[in-house]
Amino acid sequence: MKQLLTILLVTFITGIGWSQQAAQYSMFMMNKFNWNPAYAGMENALVATGIYRSQWQGLPGNPVTQNIGVHLPVNIIRSGMGLTLENDELGARQRTTGTLSYNYQMELGRWGILSAGGSAGYAQRTLDGEALRTPGGDYSPSDGILIHNDDLLPVTAISGSTLTYGAGVYLLTERFEAGLAVRNITEPIAPISDALSMQLSRAFFFNAEGHFDLSSMISFHPAVLVRSDLAQTQTDVAALFHYNDNIIAGASFRGYNSNSIDAVAMILGFKLSDNITVGYAYDFTLSILNQVSNGSHEVMVSYNLNKTLGTGRPPKIIYNPRSL
Repeated sequence: MKQLLTILLVTFITGIGWSQQAAQYSMFMMNKFNWNPAYAGMENALVATGIYRSQWQGLPGNPVTQNIGVHLPVNIIRSGMGLTLENDELGARQRTTGTLSYNYQMELGRWGILSAGGSAGYAQRTLDGEALRTPGGDYSPSDGILIHNDDLLPVTAISGSTLTYGAGVYLLTERFEAGLAVRNITEPIAPISDALSMQLSRAFFFNAEGHFDLSSMISFHPAVLVRSDLAQTQTDVAALFHYNDNIIAGASFRGYNSNSIDAVAMILGFKLSDNITVGYAYDFTLSILNQVSNGSHEVMVSYNLNKTLGTGRPPKIIYNPRSL
C-alpha cells in the first residue's frame, strides 16, 4: 500500500509541474476566513481559530493538516485584516503557506455589510526524496544510499517557494451570508529542481450560509462550500443546529463531482465559555478508500475576544428578530 501511494504521488508530480489543491476541512463553516480574505473582521471582534485534521486515518502517508487563522476589524478605517498559516502533508509532499489579508467593509443599511478584500502570501512546497519509492529502485544498500533508478526524482528533500495573491467579496446579513473568492490569481510557478516545478493553480471558492430560528432555544444553519479550478469541482453541504447558543450538532456531506462521493461527517461543538468554542468532526469515508482507512478526524478550537478592540462588547447578533 505504501508503494502504491508513493507511485500515485510520483505520477502527479513528474509531469510538467506540480499542481496545488486546497486542503480539505469538514468544519468549513466554522472557519470562513480561511476561504475568503473579505471575511476578515466580519465577526466584529478579534478571532483566532486553530484546526488539526488527520484524513484517511490508518493509510500510510495520509494527509495531515494544521491551520491557524487570526483576524480582527479595524473600525477606524472600516476595514478588517488577518493572518493565516497552514501546513499540509501528504506522503512525501509538504505544503506550507502564510497569507496576509486586508479588506474594506461597506455598510448597506438594513441589508447588512458588503466587504471586498485581497491577500498576499508566501507558499513553500517540499518534496522528500527519501520517502519516495519506485518499482525499479534499489533500497537495500547497506550504506543507506537510495537508488530510485529515475533521474527525475531526488534522493533528498528539495523545496521551492513563490508569492501568491488572492481576492474576494463577502456579504453578511442577519439571516444570510455568502462569499466568492479566488486564490493564486496569477498561477505562479516556482522551480523545485531542474526537472520538477511547482504551479499553484487558480482556484475559486463560493460559500453560503443561512440562519433560522426554529424556537427560542434552537436555530438551524444550512451551509454550502463549492471549490473549483474550472477543471474539477467539489461541493460540500452541511446542516448544523445550535442549542441554547452553546451546543452545536450536525453533519456535512462531500462529493468531488457528480460521479464521485467522498465522505459524510458528523460534527459536534461546544461553547466552553463566552470566548472559547471547540469542535470535532469525524468523517465516514464513502469512497473505495474506506477499505484501507479508518475515517478522518478533525479538531477545532476558536477564541473570540467578544468585543471590538478599543470599545465595549458588541451586541449579540440576532438572526431572526421578533416583534413581541
